[in-house]
Amino acid sequence: MSGAAGRESLAAARDLPDDEAKVAELERIAAHADAAGDVRLGVDARLALIETYQYRGERWRLAEPLHRCLAAVDRQPALFDADDAAALLWGGRATVEAVSGSPRVGLDQARALLDDLADRLAGTAPGTVAELRCRLADHLGDEPAAREWFTRWQAAGPGPDCAGCVAVRQAELLTGWGRWTEAVRLLEPVTVDPGDCTDQPEAALAALLLPYLRLGRYDDAGRAHVRAYRRHRREWGAFGHLPAHLLFCALGGHPARGLEILVEQLPRLTGPVDERYAMELAAAGALLCRIAAEAGLGHPAGPADPAGFVGRSGLTLGLDHATPLAEAFGLIRVSPPGEGPRLAALGAELLAAATDLAGRFDARNGTGHQSGRVAARLAERPLTTAPPPLPVEPVAGDGAPAAPLDAATKPAAGPAGTRSSASPPATANPAGSPPSDDGSVGAGPADEGSVGAGPADDGPADVPAPLSVDMVVAALRRRGDRCVVDPAGRVVGRWGAAEIRFERVGQRAEILHTRVLANRRLPVARRAEAYEFVNTWNRDRLLPKAYVHEVSGGELVLAGEVTTDLAHGIAPVQVEVLVEAAVSTGTAYADAVAALP
Repeated sequence: MSGAAGRESLAAARDLPDDEAKVAELERIAAHADAAGDVRLGVDARLALIETYQYRGERWRLAEPLHRCLAAVDRQPALFDADDAAALLWGGRATVEAVSGSPRVGLDQARALLDDLADRLAGTAPGTVAELRCRLADHLGDEPAAREWFTRWQAAGPGPDCAGCVAVRQAELLTGWGRWTEAVRLLEPVTVDPGDCTDQPEAALAALLLPYLRLGRYDDAGRAHVRAYRRHRREWGAFGHLPAHLLFCALGGHPARGLEILVEQLPRLTGPVDERYAMELAAAGALLCRIAAEAGLGHPAGPADPAGFVGRSGLTLGLDHATPLAEAFGLIRVSPPGEGPRLAALGAELLAAATDLAGRFDARNGTGHQSGRVAARLAERPLTTAPPPLPVEPVAGDGAPAAPLDAATKPAAGPAGTRSSASPPATANPAGSPPSDDGSVGAGPADEGSVGAGPADDGPADVPAPLSVDMVVAALRRRGDRCVVDPAGRVVGRWGAAEIRFERVGQRAEILHTRVLANRRLPVARRAEAYEFVNTWNRDRLLPKAYVHEVSGGELVLAGEVTTDLAHGIAPVQVEVLVEAAVSTGTAYADAVAALP
């Protein structure tokens, strides 16, 4: 397979869902390209494979296709351009980073790749090389070397990387070394001005949790936790932040809330995760269970079957949740038959998982560092037993307070859910840019258009009133969703594979028009297939009404809409019902589009 046929097969494979079938198809295309001597096609197929592994959370599988690509580029460099080189360097970086994420990545292999990456960069990105060497040394427990490379990393600056994300990664290292004040100084500017990074300020707030606790800034830690967890509780890409939230609850005097979070998040382990994150979550969960038991709390009461896990094969956590810790790693022990999810049993299972995973890392590394980290974590004690109450709702757009680091001069915290006198002004952090009329994503709105810019929705929840933008924003806020308000007054948010826009239309703005845009687009050549899909959807489903829209560039946007006449007004509780229906049906529609072959 080569030439036009190979290109068509590759284009079709890229449109597949990121599952094992896509992996198998890309591997097949790469093998056929190799057999036909089509070097360019083979590299393109493997670059798509590298991207797929990244999306699937399987970075440990990156090494083989990356080495094949690098070898091809070295043999025939004239076939490749600067974009190809950038993609390969990105893949090389991800492969080196994977060594701290999974014991299945060979240590010598990662070191050799890091040396090769440094040679290829030839001094053009000293910060990247210094960061990778620093984090590898820290993972192995060589703190002196890690600190030396850390100094070089900071001196080089963020370079092409996101400055906010670099600050988070540096602060996490500083926190592990006990340099909490330095970590806070790095992160608080990010919470005030996250720039255009879509991970901020929540990633910075999560990284601030332990430094705030260690410095006795319990109120600030609580505010940071509540705001960040509203986002992290649902985002798969934020899985690595969950251990910090559990540790905040365990060490910060909120064990009951921690148990709720732990039970809520255990089902997320059913997806592919790095063993490092699984180890850290298990260690934090084991510590939380012990502290909760010492506080006299009872059994963690999880949902009966939140995602259809009951009856699936595989070991369980005693919570009727099959987990990849059991299925992939064989670590979790089964609770005795007939017994409920006892707190001690859950803690013991999580402890077994954490210690076993740490042992696997150490066996690969030839050290005892990861086991020592887990043991030190499990030996920790609560830093306070009388913390300030958590805010019921975070202030929209609220960054972490930039209070003085000296606790003696820090102003007293205000009531729960309010801003302390030392807090900075609210800043916008759009979840994403709103789509334009042609379905594309344009520039983000100004700060004043972000959630929370308008007046609070303080009216009675069951009394009808004219439809307003604030009603829609308030309904989304109560769901814990992120959104922006663009200059035209449209409320825009992203949910998985969907972008959803809420807009008031009509002569008196009395009609709520909700538009759904599936992120995945189809080429114009698949027009007939797209029409068949939306016709079938409209025949079988009530909402949203689906249609196909062609945009410039020869692509088809698969969209949907829901229109509701509210001429007689609507109560806030009714707005919540409409928003819930729009989001649930809209995301189902976008997921169906994403699943098209």
